[in-house]
Amino acid sequence: MHDGSAVTQQSEDGVAMSPALKLAAVCRKLSDEGHAVSLAGQVTARADDDSYWTNSLAGFQHATESTILRVDRGLGVLEGEGQPNPGTLFHMWIYDARPDVNAIVHTHPPHASALSMLGEPLAVAHMDTTVFHDDCAFLAEWPGVPLADDEGRIISAALGDKNSILLANHGYLTVGKTIEEAAYLAVLFENAARLHLLAQAAGDIQPIEPARAQEAHDFLLSEKIINLTFEAWIQETLARHPALRH
Repeated sequence: MHDGSAVTQQSEDGVAMSPALKLAAVCRKLSDEGHAVSLAGQVTARADDDSYWTNSLAGFQHATESTILRVDRGLGVLEGEGQPNPGTLFHMWIYDARPDVNAIVHTHPPHASALSMLGEPLAVAHMDTTVFHDDCAFLAEWPGVPLADDEGRIISAALGDKNSILLANHGYLTVGKTIEEAAYLAVLFENAARLHLLAQAAGDIQPIEPARAQEAHDFLLSEKIINLTFEAWIQETLARHPALRH
């Protein structure tokens, strides 16, 4: 199995996980969290050359180690069997614009999608959402299905130097230095959108003092917190879905 630089080789009970198994586990985790309503989601990670790991079009809920593909920039399959999601092409614009980004998650889960319909940015007003403090962009106008260069150009420009973005009338996207970070932010984004909608339905959302929000942001985005959280999620996901290893 080709080794990927964006997919660190953490051990699982003393056994190293392949890049394909790790990406498959991320897909299943997202599916368990309600991100698999359709086939629209994509998870990608840089390999150690000009190629990328990604899920096949089979859907997050059916991901296994054998369904993860290694593709070139045009989504030609270099390793594995199956068809990559054509929407993955817009990820290439982000990788080109952001050398620091090694992994991307894009999905349309219920709460983030509902929030995207309101025409307003994500509210950061709870400790668990401070990972997005001053770190979440907002694309206010939907550019259409992201299958062409125009959508890639628009979304990558709107993301800028942030680690996440809410896409109006669409969904969201998170990026990271590693697949651990991008997946961590992806799960937390849907939770943040859910909290936003719950709070907004009950009354006025009360903001957090910016300095405290920044302190919490930096703590929750520390490598140690990300990796410990990710490891707990992956252990649970592997136990819940033994077919991941197929």
